[in-house]
Amino acid sequence: MRPFAVGLLVTPKAVPELRIAVREHLGRPCPELQLCVTELLTNVITHLGEGTPVTLRITGRATRTRVELTDPDPRAWPVLRHAAGAEESGRGLALLDAVALRWGVDRGDDGTKTVWCEF
Repeated sequence: MRPFAVGLLVTPKAVPELRIAVREHLGRPCPELQLCVTELLTNVITHLGEGTPVTLRITGRATRTRVELTDPDPRAWPVLRHAAGAEESGRGLALLDAVALRWGVDRGDDGTKTVWCEF
């Protein structure tokens, strides 16, 4: 797979546009990967705000695809929650956890944070 990388200021409008760009880059629908891209971007909007600069990277080899989303705030650490039935938020990382083989968070030496998942 060719690597995919894009830097942008995240907005609600950018979420479906990036989902489409990812599908076009892969050359096929990949609902699980596209869902994770959506959830990662939405978490940045929710917890850091619109206009936050992010970098999305997708890399892969024969057996595994990795999605990484880097943002500039190492303090806003994502935490897996178990939302109650009536709650309208708090399910994003649970969805990611359910569909990805594994996921995690890395702190960069440059003061950034990267949330990643593998398929």
